[in-house]
Amino acid sequence: MTRIFLTHTPDMLANYYGERALAALRGLGEVRLNPTGAVLDDPDALAGCAEGCELVVSDRQTPGPARFFERAPDLVAFLRCAVDIRNVDVPAAGRQGILVTRATPGFAASVAELGVGLMIDLARGVSASVSAYRAGIAPPARMGRQLRGATLGIVGYGIIGRTLAPLGLALGMRVLVSDPNVAIDAPGLKGVSFETLLAEADFVALLAVATPATERLIDAAALARMRPSACLVNLSRGELVDEAALEEALRSGRIAGAAMDVGRAPDQMPSHRLAARADVVATPHVGGLTPAAIEHQAFDTVEQVRALIAGEAPPGAVNADAATRLARLGGGRSAP
Repeated sequence: MTRIFLTHTPDMLANYYGERALAALRGLGEVRLNPTGAVLDDPDALAGCAEGCELVVSDRQTPGPARFFERAPDLVAFLRCAVDIRNVDVPAAGRQGILVTRATPGFAASVAELGVGLMIDLARGVSASVSAYRAGIAPPARMGRQLRGATLGIVGYGIIGRTLAPLGLALGMRVLVSDPNVAIDAPGLKGVSFETLLAEADFVALLAVATPATERLIDAAALARMRPSACLVNLSRGELVDEAALEEALRSGRIAGAAMDVGRAPDQMPSHRLAARADVVATPHVGGLTPAAIEHQAFDTVEQVRALIAGEAPPGAVNADAATRLARLGGGRSAP
């Protein structure tokens, strides 16, 4: 029977894997759970826990460094229950003949819906009013803004951007999109340069992928191009924003507000210093935290395990050409 090590802590199991997916995984092999109750960010500890297992199903926080792959002689595949594999040393895994996989993004609707909610909160001061009432204070009735007629600027036209854009249109917003790698030809959308989007958008939604090229994409110069009445909404990764520059832009009134589901705190959480500001609405990296979204990725790993046991290279494999250990599974057959 195939032995599978699941790295998730108890909280992660509940929030990012779920009972149905765990039961399905157990139907495919002998599943060993993380016994430490903590994130296995030490490669030696991870190797010790996974000893004897052919497969590791990893949460997004557990890294896959070279030292771990060097110390995992039984490992055939490292399956990431997330899209992001930046903390996995794929070349090092390949040198050991180990397959690395990633999940597909099933969180687009969940994240896009949160984006709409954050824009409404910024426009109408929902969180500020709730906080005041809960503190026993009657908040003043302040003039808000409506989304209809406002301009939504989407930076990055990937799966989430493609989901958010029609929501903006349905709300009566003018929708601008900036992505140098994609032709914008969907009805109702207007493709523009990054600079034009910053200058014209009332809400700038960050949905670009975090890469060296997008590191601190929103810096002091970018913020200076935005309207004083505009708001920044970060639904992607904390690396996209120069947080010191954002804090100064908010402090000086250069922009009107910001919302963030991500930041530069551990596990991509919003930074406490920014999240505590009255002109910021922050959520603790919950954009993809809905049952439908988390089950999508969990069941991706279940199906990947099923394929591996059948001797097949699964969808989501990123280094199948280097994965020479695959022949150990599926009755000794080599995966294509």
